[in-house]
Amino acid sequence: MAFSFSRRAFRSLNNAFSSTLSFSNGLNGQRVVGQSVFSVESSALRKRNELSILSCQRLSTSILTPGSSEDAFPSDLLSRKRVLTPERTVGLCQDLVIPVTSFSNEDKGLMVLAGDIFDVPVRKDIVHRVVRWQLAKRQQGTHSTKTISEVSGTGRKPWRQKGTGRARHGTLRGPQFRGGATMHGPKPRSHAIKLNKKVRRLGLKIALSARAAEGKLMVFEDFEIPSHKTKNIVNYYKQLEDTKKLLLVDGDTINEKLKLATQNIHYVNVLPSIGLNVYSILLHDTLVMSRDAVNRIVERMHTPINR
Repeated sequence: MAFSFSRRAFRSLNNAFSSTLSFSNGLNGQRVVGQSVFSVESSALRKRNELSILSCQRLSTSILTPGSSEDAFPSDLLSRKRVLTPERTVGLCQDLVIPVTSFSNEDKGLMVLAGDIFDVPVRKDIVHRVVRWQLAKRQQGTHSTKTISEVSGTGRKPWRQKGTGRARHGTLRGPQFRGGATMHGPKPRSHAIKLNKKVRRLGLKIALSARAAEGKLMVFEDFEIPSHKTKNIVNYYKQLEDTKKLLLVDGDTINEKLKLATQNIHYVNVLPSIGLNVYSILLHDTLVMSRDAVNRIVERMHTPINR
């Protein structure tokens, strides 16, 4: 247990130390007649400094608690405030140790998460680029409008060129007529944009690191549930705090019971490890991964990129 000195204690120690220094400076500035007097005063000064240093070391190394004896240190000078440990610095690529549990909250041991995947610096610009690439790539691009050659109708000139007092036209399939063609309309195309593989991979690492830093990443031994009933997932969801949407990431294949238990719950979704992506992580505020899924993700992130 760690404790802290109050400001009053530090002020008293500071005053004592400053008085000692001023005393030593005064002795050094004096002109003393006789070598013996000077040696006696210097030895006394040395002893005084040693005693002050020993007293400071004794106070700094002793364990001070509010319930300790008053001979060691006055209890009224001790701080009553609770000392908090500093929070972990995110983005140092340090390995993380996370407890492994299950739907029944059983202790399944610990697991070490690779720091180069689950503790990378968070960059919003990279996440934005990856999400924009995902949303653009999943557009079907099947929208289409008819040009003048595709609109059904006659090719005959509706009336003669001159003499009628009306505007001249060559076809009734033009864009100025009802049911005619659409000019500059969309045609089937791909909306996908280019994004380097290393940037996509970095985006997934950042999303996983952000969930781990928020304490919203949990690891399960497996996703075994007693039955395919929806109440099994609902009961576990009610135990979670500050959770609106839950994402379950399984290993190679999704458990059949888990698939049936979550198919009617709009706030719980299940994905295999190969389908884990940045956009799905951002849509769900809590991420639960199985041990097998974590191992597969780590293996995928450590695989060299084929150029």
